[in-house]
Amino acid sequence: MKELEIALDENGNKVVVLPDIIFSNKQNIDWDEVEKYLKRFVGEIVEIVETGDVVYLGKDFPDEYAGSKYTREMKGGRAKAKANAAQGIREMLGIASGKRFRENRKEKHSGSAANGWYYYITQFAMPVYDNDTKTGNYNIFSGCLVVNCTGKGKMYLYDLVDIKKEASNPLRTNR
Repeated sequence: MKELEIALDENGNKVVVLPDIIFSNKQNIDWDEVEKYLKRFVGEIVEIVETGDVVYLGKDFPDEYAGSKYTREMKGGRAKAKANAAQGIREMLGIASGKRFRENRKEKHSGSAANGWYYYITQFAMPVYDNDTKTGNYNIFSGCLVVNCTGKGKMYLYDLVDIKKEASNPLRTNR
């Protein structure tokens, strides 16, 4: 796997630059393959630089990421973006910012999110291709990382939602 780069956009915000598009069929993403890909990260721990929060990538994360209601309803470019963001999920968590809190309101999460939910903003960039050749341009996407906090105070990455293409500030690198 190629090394990921963290670049700055024109506003000075950190962006995880994905080296390749590994899930390319935006009309029919194989979410089982995405889940399988994410399972390699289970058990890892990431510190969010801005807050010092320690977040675990637990055994439930791959299934939620690939099978959540949000994911199932996604189509086209946003689905492709979410699938490919899996490559940089740890780095995206590390650069996350804008921490917000919300209490848990659903009974089904009373154990896993007993101490509520945290939301962080992150950015990533995907390469733009012309036929099968990289152009050197990257489309930037923003998203919201959802983290649950257990009754014991442990934080677990839950999902990536609210993915939006940032049309105003494409990224150009020398890759």
